[in-house]
Amino acid sequence: MKLYKTYEDLPKIKLPKGQEVSISDSTLRDGAQMPGIVLKVDHKVKIYEYLHNIGIEKLETFVYNDRDRNAISMMLDRGYEFPEVTGWARAATSDIDLVLDIGAIEETGILMSVSDVHIFDKMGLPSREAAEEKYLDALQYAVDHGLRTRAHIEDMTRADNTNFVYPMIKKILEIDPKCTIRLCDTIGFGIPFVDVEEPFGIPEMVRHVKEELKAVNIETHCHDDFGLAVANSIAGYWHGANWSNVTFLGIGERAGNAELEKLLLFLERRIEGFDKYDLKSLFEFAKFMEREIGIRIPRNKSIVGNNVFAHESGIHTAGVIKNPFTYEPYPPEVVGGKRAFLIGDSSGIEVLRFKVEDTLHDLLDVKISVEKNDPRLRAIQADIQNLYNNEKRVSCISDEEIQAYVEKYFLFEPIVEKSMGRKTL
Repeated sequence: MKLYKTYEDLPKIKLPKGQEVSISDSTLRDGAQMPGIVLKVDHKVKIYEYLHNIGIEKLETFVYNDRDRNAISMMLDRGYEFPEVTGWARAATSDIDLVLDIGAIEETGILMSVSDVHIFDKMGLPSREAAEEKYLDALQYAVDHGLRTRAHIEDMTRADNTNFVYPMIKKILEIDPKCTIRLCDTIGFGIPFVDVEEPFGIPEMVRHVKEELKAVNIETHCHDDFGLAVANSIAGYWHGANWSNVTFLGIGERAGNAELEKLLLFLERRIEGFDKYDLKSLFEFAKFMEREIGIRIPRNKSIVGNNVFAHESGIHTAGVIKNPFTYEPYPPEVVGGKRAFLIGDSSGIEVLRFKVEDTLHDLLDVKISVEKNDPRLRAIQADIQNLYNNEKRVSCISDEEIQAYVEKYFLFEPIVEKSMGRKTL
């Protein structure tokens, strides 16, 4: 019989294809296009440093203006081996020349929009054939000038893959056999389930590009309009992709992208033999983005939200106090978080006792045990419950308020035995 009582007891799962998988980050490119935010040069460099501390292999960035180029120069001056700084270009030689002008950049992505709405309505091209010629010419130009390439197959989950996209990818691979084929779920129509057919099925899409077209490098780039970006990214790995392109906190256009932190945690904590990333700065990274960039992080956002390791309700807090594994799927220190016990309207006596003992220790520098039925403890509980019962309170009780209760009932009005006299025989 198997006992699952610690984190180490739980089995890990294996990627069925057994391939080495990596992550490229688009926080400085796709993330920077999020409406309402502006990434300054020093912001970009700081984000680069966080990605370096985590161990992310690549990042992509624009090269169009002085701000972009200044940030790239400062990132390269750090001398880090990773993340590798890579460029991004539209399918135009002028864009690729901008990448080439930064001599230290050795790889660029090239945008290749493949859905009919993009080809005809957005770009105003006369035919699919004209689009293909434009894309292949740009790719050939980049290869001829010594760049490694990524083909950004934009809006693939709304495209005619069988009759147009797959034949074009075959020609891409003839020009650059090692080109990273980025399968872009541009507006989130992708589905992570097996047997979902063209054009939505991510598993079938990855399988075809890997097994039929023989692509060596396959990357997913998934948007979260239907809430499936992370699931689709994992499905990509599951069926043979070796890269996933994500952004920190999922920032980006509309509903954003697959979240870097979620993919990292899944790989590090759930996949067997996977330990190449350091997640301890994730919580700090999120606070930087909230403080400096203005990204509002919901309290209940997984991994980096303030409530991820916060416990209030009686059953939950009692369980966590006895064994954190009861209600915490991973220890706080894994992502640089901190456990917190809160007193609210659903809190029980166990968490209140914990907080009182902790407060007494802080005040007296002595470890003191308080019995569950101690009348002083029960008096504090009654006072707090009266606040909620009379609807005088709509928030948790702060640590400062707990201290005030402890001082009132344990220090200033101690309950003592009525008779302190010596017993006589």
